[in-house]
Amino acid sequence: MPTITSSDGTRLHYVETGDPAARPVVLIAGFTAAATSWSYQVKPLARAGLRVIAFDRRGHGASEVGPDDHTMDRHGADIHDLLLELGLDDVTLVGQSMGGNAIWSCVRQFGTGGIRDIVIVDQTPKMLNTADWPFGFYDYDASNVDAMFATGIPDPGRHPAKSKGLVRIARVLKAMDLPKGGKPTFTSAELELLHDHATRDWRSTVAEVDVPVLFIAGAESEFWPAEHAAASAALNRRGTSTVIERDGHAANIEQPGRFNAELLGFLQR
Repeated sequence: MPTITSSDGTRLHYVETGDPAARPVVLIAGFTAAATSWSYQVKPLARAGLRVIAFDRRGHGASEVGPDDHTMDRHGADIHDLLLELGLDDVTLVGQSMGGNAIWSCVRQFGTGGIRDIVIVDQTPKMLNTADWPFGFYDYDASNVDAMFATGIPDPGRHPAKSKGLVRIARVLKAMDLPKGGKPTFTSAELELLHDHATRDWRSTVAEVDVPVLFIAGAESEFWPAEHAAASAALNRRGTSTVIERDGHAANIEQPGRFNAELLGFLQR
């Protein structure tokens, strides 16, 4: 099982596929999701001639939880550690959900050295809704900033699972290791990370980034309006966006064919 050791001594797992001499693409999954959630992307990217590295963030998949620094800053530093330890250059970073904002954390702390471009998959850079940013998590605002994610991820009641159809549901169940029956439970470390994630604002980092960025949104995202992608892209002259119809928050899983076409189109431009 390939691993790296982070700068704080935590063992972090990754899965590598494709030509080791090819241009690298690092896939970073969302909250509680493992590297294996990219199963619909790994082979198509490798067939396109890319070196594919799916990364388990700390506390996710086969990676260790690590010490008591359960923050987005630490998760951003782990991405930087991965790039350094594997000697990656001219790399594309692809982050889904929280994995996307972990990329912004990495860029804010360490800059874009060695990074070719970035893809953010259905993740708003600011989850808290305010007058100047109405593209956050549904119903999350100053009135419930400390309570909304205290015990986990609430269901905003938009685009329920039954509306997706059997094929899309089956894809998610196949790609994700979801609990069987009942509501998922979260560790104290996961809740600490979730709260930090929910209260951060990465818009200034998006505005300042000096590499191309593609924002992909699912038109039927359960968590925020799809307009977040265009609004995020508008923050930076090198930003572009697209919305995939009949697609939810797990955009790379629910509609993998359309998602892969968008991703490869960006990578091969």
